[in-house]
Amino acid sequence: MSDGRRIALLIDCDNVSHKSIEGVLEELAKYGTVNVRHAHGDWNSASLSGWRDKLHPNAIRPIQQFAYTKGKNATDSAMIIDAMDLLYSGNVEAFALMTSDSDFTPLVLRLLESGMPVYGFGEKKTPQPFVDACSPFIYTENLISDEADKANNTRQSAKKNKKELRQDASLVKLLRTAVEQTSEDDGWAHMSRVAHYISNNSSFSSINYGYKKLGDLIRATELFEVEMRKDGTAMHIKDVR
Repeated sequence: MSDGRRIALLIDCDNVSHKSIEGVLEELAKYGTVNVRHAHGDWNSASLSGWRDKLHPNAIRPIQQFAYTKGKNATDSAMIIDAMDLLYSGNVEAFALMTSDSDFTPLVLRLLESGMPVYGFGEKKTPQPFVDACSPFIYTENLISDEADKANNTRQSAKKNKKELRQDASLVKLLRTAVEQTSEDDGWAHMSRVAHYISNNSSFSSINYGYKKLGDLIRATELFEVEMRKDGTAMHIKDVR
């Protein structure tokens, strides 16, 4: 359910595909209203033709940035200036950066220092420093809405099974730590507290494992006991060890 934040979405069109924009907007709707949608790039470039077709249907404002020097990406500086202008305007309460460029890592850290949540979206080639800085970070290959592209990415986006999830040592550690840190004296932890702990301490998103909800991923690992309380509206979990 949306928490009502006003979100500014800034897109680095030079470094991320247009194919997942609908999925990105659907994901951001969970967190609030995307009232600012800016797409940065050199709109004279033929490489942005796919993005041009996505602008009007998704109410995205194109921000022109000419490539003054060949081989240099002028979009980075323009996006950073745009982000800082929006930060000081006081009209937004969170940022979403759609890019696969680690050069934006310092920007993410600066926004976090100002108390702004930063949701990251990028392709699987995105360098780890940028992935780790965002909370959460979602790989755009898992959000592609075009059916043909979904078919091409079935192997990448498929749900990981119990064995695959358990073999991911960092995932298992994250989940067990989150439950341990948020559990009551009896060892049971409320799902909402677990999710809040994870979102505050990592770039984790269950979508990257093929699950829309964290609760579904936790069930799939079979590492935890699950109880539904309050007439099935409250999920509680406990480490089976």
